[in-house]
Amino acid sequence: MGEAVGGGFSLRNLRTFSSLTSPVFRLYYGAMLGQMAAQNMQMMARSLLIYRLTGSAALLGVMSLANALPMLFLSLYGGVIADRVQKKYVILVGELGSAVVALSIALTLTLGYLSDERAGSWWILIVASLAQGAIFGFMMPSRQAMIPEMVGEDRVMNAVALNAFGMNMLRLAAPAAAGFLVDMLGFEAVFYTMTGLYLMAAAFIALMPLTGKATLSGRGALADMAEGFRYVRRETVIFLILVVTLLTVLLSMPYMTLLPIFTEDILNVGATGLGVLISVSGIGAMVGSITLASLPDKRRGLLLLVCALILGLALVGFSFSTSWHLSLIMIGFVGLGQAGRMALGSSLLMYYVEGAYLGRVMSFYMMEFGLTSFSVFLAALMAEAVGVQWSVGGLAIVLVFLCVGMLVLVPRFRRLD
Repeated sequence: MGEAVGGGFSLRNLRTFSSLTSPVFRLYYGAMLGQMAAQNMQMMARSLLIYRLTGSAALLGVMSLANALPMLFLSLYGGVIADRVQKKYVILVGELGSAVVALSIALTLTLGYLSDERAGSWWILIVASLAQGAIFGFMMPSRQAMIPEMVGEDRVMNAVALNAFGMNMLRLAAPAAAGFLVDMLGFEAVFYTMTGLYLMAAAFIALMPLTGKATLSGRGALADMAEGFRYVRRETVIFLILVVTLLTVLLSMPYMTLLPIFTEDILNVGATGLGVLISVSGIGAMVGSITLASLPDKRRGLLLLVCALILGLALVGFSFSTSWHLSLIMIGFVGLGQAGRMALGSSLLMYYVEGAYLGRVMSFYMMEFGLTSFSVFLAALMAEAVGVQWSVGGLAIVLVFLCVGMLVLVPRFRRLD
């Protein structure tokens, strides 16, 4: 990865890709690509499948809630595990468990147990969402907390931004591929493909050496969780970062689950169009993440608020658009804002949190994604009552006002490096 090419150029001298000079991080990155490819295909396919089976926006919200509830409660325990045991083993078990969930859905589709001919068979997707949420709740704190152990504190933002770049590169390709697979071969082809991708991720993790060391022992899990809460409460900067990222996530993320309603009922572009929309958001996200990977670790608090503001404004424009071309433009800026929000929020936490508490603090950060499903569920109910455009657009308007207020009234946050 670091060999010289023509005129003495070396990847080691290019800050944008500096984390990839670590062999351990390259294995981690390969696993991340496999997992994120599967997740991005799932994001498109599972939502579209349940909407086609039921035609219900509310059930889209129920599925999202089913995914989030175990993530919300189990991520706390996942954080304790991340500070107690080797993270490699936690991630390996999680990847294999994800493969089992994807394979189970594929088999039920192949055998006809999950189909529109069997009324009520959508419950299988709800159960699968519960299982996947539980797996992610245990696994994701370890995945996040492992990054500083591989690349060091000085390259945390670079590594997080490269992770975001890879994830969003897959948002460009994976949803579109899933849409084409659905239209050509059916939903089961998508879930068999996801199974293979999760197994590929597990293979990369299995090749990784052990990283870091356990920082907790001898106390109960509840005591460790309580100490993590006390740490966040007394560290004002960390508390502020968690609150800002929580509110941004709550107000912005419902659009992802409700996107099939836009493509089916407003834009009328079908499964392929849904995949293209998600992919175009990946273009904006790639631009945002690769830019962040190249920047020094300065004024990250200000950058986080600016990215959240871009996200809110773009979501307002997308929500009320009835033009396919305008929607494509707006969704690109949505992706850019999301990438910045994700990379900056997690890198700020990794920079400011003490190593002994990192797993637990990252579990609090992951809880935000569980809490998101409550806002998704509320947005889904609002979509039934006032329409999806006002539901998603109204939350985005609140996000815009929040960002402006933080920029004007909380200078301490703006100054965070």
